[in-house]
Amino acid sequence: MSTIAKLDPSQTLSNSIAEKLRENIVSGKMIPGSKLRLDELRGVFGVSLSPLREALSRLCAEGYVAAEGQRGYKVAPTSPANLTEITRLRCEMESFALRESIRLGDDEWEGDVIAALHRLNKIERVHIDGDQMKQWESAHAAFHRKLVAACNLPLLLHFCNTLHDLNDRYRRIFLKNTTIDRDVRQEHEALCHATITRNADEACALLRNHIERTSAYALNALNQQIAQTHKDKAAC
Repeated sequence: MSTIAKLDPSQTLSNSIAEKLRENIVSGKMIPGSKLRLDELRGVFGVSLSPLREALSRLCAEGYVAAEGQRGYKVAPTSPANLTEITRLRCEMESFALRESIRLGDDEWEGDVIAALHRLNKIERVHIDGDQMKQWESAHAAFHRKLVAACNLPLLLHFCNTLHDLNDRYRRIFLKNTTIDRDVRQEHEALCHATITRNADEACALLRNHIERTSAYALNALNQQIAQTHKDKAAC
């Protein structure tokens, strides 16, 4: 728990707690299925139970945390079924948001998309870690958010952001140390080009393929981990 960042004084306590916990859950610093001990978290954040419970309730609603009745809370576990559901929902919602952004977006939005891709491409992903990897993750999320930012549907954007992070959690946990024969940079560039040239059908198809390919790799890694766990238990 010592890895959790300090609270942001510009936010309410519960919002800041939720943000830091979410960040550590998505990054994999907090292990899926691990118990969240309230007394320990109170010490980490230096807060009372009230804002902590409020933050945990919010994360339960978003799918990052699971309530265990009277036994408290735990980090939401991972599963093939959960990843499959998240992927399907993200593809549907994000594709719809992208199509609307292409229809409604102006020149400023186009410029924002291009700028977001430029910032992402400036960070070389291979052989980076620590702060540089954090910068890449931030730029990667920002690019995907800019693509759909002009849809003019705030509630849909909220769902898209949550599904993106839930989906990203699987990538960051299960593909962290995996080398994949895939040109992600080229995928982003093709997606950007189709978007700013207003080719909605191509852009949505590229987006779906981009999301589904990542999830397929993560699902394979997750299934391998599950199989290895069963094998280890059988050997005991």
